[in-house]
Amino acid sequence: MMDSPDLQHIAHLRREYTKGGLRRRDLTDTPLALFERWLKQACEARLSDPTAMVVATVDELGQPYQRIVLLKHFDARGMVFYTNLGSRKARHIEGNPCVSLLFPWHMLERQVMVQGRAERLSTLDVVKYFHTRPRDSQIGAWVSKQSSRISARGVLESKFLEIKNKFMQGEVPLPSFWGGYRISIEQMEFWQGGENRLHDRFLYQRDQDGWKIDRLAP
Repeated sequence: MMDSPDLQHIAHLRREYTKGGLRRRDLTDTPLALFERWLKQACEARLSDPTAMVVATVDELGQPYQRIVLLKHFDARGMVFYTNLGSRKARHIEGNPCVSLLFPWHMLERQVMVQGRAERLSTLDVVKYFHTRPRDSQIGAWVSKQSSRISARGVLESKFLEIKNKFMQGEVPLPSFWGGYRISIEQMEFWQGGENRLHDRFLYQRDQDGWKIDRLAP
């Protein structure tokens, strides 16, 4: 099989980052204020899935895993996402609550990295969010035993129709195996691409009741 000519020279694929830098005068006192500004700009730029974030967890053997989920809420207490509580990520969190998040806003030449600890949301918080989801998404939560092996897609589609018929009347109840997590923010790094690979990086770390801010070498 011949090598694709488009992939022969990937080591030389590069571009300059020219959308502007990040200076200390641009920073806010708290990382969430800057995150909110950047997220708003990502939305205004009409990026695909601006709330998409990579969630990294570690299993009992120390093997890291990553996947993309959607940020659904954030405030001073942390960043929130929802998932099947039997999923691989949920099992990892139960064994090791230390979690890393990454927002890859490539089109803006930006990344935001978060480190913190995950804690389960209350059932009340989960119920409130669950019933704001589209009805078919609610039904979908019942269908998938997330991360388990299945023989074919048809298994999911058949189960979806079965559950849809079951809950044809009235509201779809919250599955007992579906919930959410809040990631407390211990540190947050803002990365802005710069020319000549002189990227701008600022790290916020909790410091007693405030935040310590350091510039990092690219």
